[in-house]
Amino acid sequence: MIPSIKDPGHNTRGLLAYLYGPGRHDEHIDPHIVASFSPLGLRDPGRDPAATLTPLARILDEPVNLRNSGYGKKVTDHVWHCPVRAAKTDRYLSDAEWGEIARRIVHAAGIAPDRDPHGCRWIAVRHADDHIHILATTVREDGRRPKLHNSGKHAQAEARKIEKELGLYQVPVGDRTGERRPTQAEMHKADRLSWQQTSRAWLQERIRDAIPHAASVEELLAYLQADGVEVKPRRLPSGDLQGYAVGRPGDTNAKGEQIYIPGGGIAPDLSLPKLQARLTATAPEEHPTARRNRPATSWQRTTDTLDHVHRHLTEDTADGTGGDGDSGALAQAQITALGDIINATAQTAPQELRAELRAATRAFARAQRSQVRADHQGAADLRRAARDIIHAGDGPDGNALTVMIAALVWAAILTGRWHQARGHARQAQAARQAVQHLQAAYDQAAADHLAALTHRQPKPEVTNTLAGDVRSAVPDHAKRILADPNWPALATVLADAKDLGHQPLQLIAEAAARRELTTARLPAKVLLGRIQHTSRNPHYNPAAEAARVRAATARSATPATPTSPVTPVPPGTARAANSQHRTR
Repeated sequence: MIPSIKDPGHNTRGLLAYLYGPGRHDEHIDPHIVASFSPLGLRDPGRDPAATLTPLARILDEPVNLRNSGYGKKVTDHVWHCPVRAAKTDRYLSDAEWGEIARRIVHAAGIAPDRDPHGCRWIAVRHADDHIHILATTVREDGRRPKLHNSGKHAQAEARKIEKELGLYQVPVGDRTGERRPTQAEMHKADRLSWQQTSRAWLQERIRDAIPHAASVEELLAYLQADGVEVKPRRLPSGDLQGYAVGRPGDTNAKGEQIYIPGGGIAPDLSLPKLQARLTATAPEEHPTARRNRPATSWQRTTDTLDHVHRHLTEDTADGTGGDGDSGALAQAQITALGDIINATAQTAPQELRAELRAATRAFARAQRSQVRADHQGAADLRRAARDIIHAGDGPDGNALTVMIAALVWAAILTGRWHQARGHARQAQAARQAVQHLQAAYDQAAADHLAALTHRQPKPEVTNTLAGDVRSAVPDHAKRILADPNWPALATVLADAKDLGHQPLQLIAEAAARRELTTARLPAKVLLGRIQHTSRNPHYNPAAEAARVRAATARSATPATPTSPVTPVPPGTARAANSQHRTR
């Protein structure tokens, strides 16, 4: 059950006309009063044919008009409006039950406390099965204004009690880190202008998309301007940023002026101080080009980085401190940066994957923030990984990208568990939603690759030997793994790894230790991605490496013998000659 207090209004009669009208889509059915401030009841325009809206508005406004008839500042923001909506799965509630809910909400919010004869005047109108609207005028009978500080918080707390007592769906308790819900005015404006999103939602996506591109807030604002966002920085006399606001092109007020929204008004983690802490915590690298030019691709390096996140989130969920007494500060920073990696992947992945990855980004944004103060310095490697993906010159390697998305799926699962262990219900729910979208993206990305692996599965005798390795390495899960339709593809990967010098049994055991298989939908598919990542390079052989070093040392110690000049031979020609010599 959700009470949603709207911004104060000034037109009681206008709001009554909406409540008793047909609605914008004829959704208002049988509007009528279920409770009110008057113990004797009021003439209800919904049930009494002789009653009209204007006298009802006059009764509700009477304390306001009396106060305004005296001296002093006039009250204009006196209309308090609070819809209270039940969940879709809740049972039908009677008028009497809705009336009692309304009385408890106005008491908790401070509108009309119980046994207070001077409370505000109010009514509760029901025009649908699943919700009511409470309308109140916020001048008390004694002429004073009610104390409504934290009224929304108190109303929500009372709603949680009502849910338990009436056996209704219990809404997860919020922690005041969620973004504002779009107002009716914002939604109507978007409809009127044929926008798919409200301005606030549109701006939030643009800012989050810009974060992986920027190493500072100044870079972020410059990127937003280049992306077509209206940016309005606020600076101190020294020139340092004091704040910023952004606007959507074409979003103007009645005077035709551009509307700007502060970053913190879009989402709590997009305020200037939060962005500064997030972006400036990463120390600049001395040799970033060298790191990006390593043999591994950006996607493979990111998967390596995600391995550390998996390990830390697992430990932190188990003991509550991650084993280092950080009280979740490092894990929260990693989760925040993890959202940037998902976003960067959505911007650079092949077009056919972007819809699901975009949806995962939007869902995970709620999981990125909580009341736990993040130690952003500890997640610098993750933020670098996000920027590497954005600026990758190697392009999206299909196989490496698929493996990395599989790692993101597991990271999102662990994020949900971490939040759940700390009672962050909304964040945990958001992480679970992101998992669904990431899993869909992975299934789509892996389809062709899995088909190719299945097509070249090893011979039966090799497959049987590998099946024995599975039974030895993970006996509790072997039956499900071998029954998984992806087992032939996994057998191919294990055979390939064996050709590179790896031990299949060891690879299986290590992969299962990194990602528990009990909750895995398709355990063979889970192991496949992990094993492909860890076995991508030939297995290190100490004896062979020692022999190579000795041979190189011997060659460098042998004195050069003077010879007559020899015409250089192209490398390809030399390789061809050597090949012919070996053939002969």
